[in-house]
Amino acid sequence: MNYQKYIKPVLILLTILYNSTMIFAQESEEKGAFNPHHQIGISINHVHVFEGRDDEGNREVLALPAWAIDYTYHLSQKWAIGLHTDFIIEKFKVEKSLEGGEDKETVERSYPIAPALVGIYKLKEHWSFLLGMGGEFAKEENYLLTRAGVEYGYELPKEWEIFGTFSYDIKWNAYDSWGIGLGIAKNFGK
Repeated sequence: MNYQKYIKPVLILLTILYNSTMIFAQESEEKGAFNPHHQIGISINHVHVFEGRDDEGNREVLALPAWAIDYTYHLSQKWAIGLHTDFIIEKFKVEKSLEGGEDKETVERSYPIAPALVGIYKLKEHWSFLLGMGGEFAKEENYLLTRAGVEYGYELPKEWEIFGTFSYDIKWNAYDSWGIGLGIAKNFGK
């Protein structure tokens, strides 16, 4: 797969995310109410694939066990950036849609890892929305992906937080998946 055609859109997205987050971080420093900080989280997830295939090649919906490790840097009360990585802990077969849309082929995926650089907007006290780009990497083939998601977090004492997450990954010219999870996170430097 030729990834060169995707480099420009990814760089534009990263530039927009960086510039907008720097503006909001500067505004929060002027107010003095917020201290930028780091957050590390881990969650247990289920990833669902509608284009799954069983051993005989029949179509089935797959529910795959997964873990996620999330690093987030909170720039302001409303904005953050992060590296959110999903680890599917199974081998599976999926029907891959090719660029033309009409042709299909079944491919195997072995324990794929899917990191994504995301921008995060905190709408209310508990709700956050995220959007970003990354890749899904497995020994068979790598795919570019776009990730969108929603998280609900609840702060606990001593800088801990529990959260629920829903995400949707579009693997370009491959397949889509969505996931739900429950996790815990720790804030540092608040």
